[in-house]
Amino acid sequence: MRVVDEEYVEAVLSLVERIPSGRAMSYGAIADVVGEELDRGGPRQVGAVMSAVGAAVPWWRVVTSNGRLPPGNEVRAQRELAAEVTPMTADGARVDMRRAAWHPDEVSPRRARDRNAPTR
Repeated sequence: MRVVDEEYVEAVLSLVERIPSGRAMSYGAIADVVGEELDRGGPRQVGAVMSAVGAAVPWWRVVTSNGRLPPGNEVRAQRELAAEVTPMTADGARVDMRRAAWHPDEVSPRRARDRNAPTR
């Protein structure tokens, strides 16, 4: 059974690969970014992609909008997120999305420094 078309799968996986260590994106945020480009899909389609073929990318960085970890993989996700020092809620059960949410339009501090460096 095909989850969704190949182009959508590749767009989702490519975006997930770009999520920096210590940060996270929600299924909905991924769907919004990919949807802007391809004009299709939603959070459930992103979930289907991640469930079917997401093992090769940092799947633990994809959570619900309130930071809940991937169902059925919570323990492993917590280990991976802790290793990356991802901000978590006080109880450690969810990603603190106020501090950890990432969007591909963000400029990393390094890129900002590089951009502001004097040119020769």
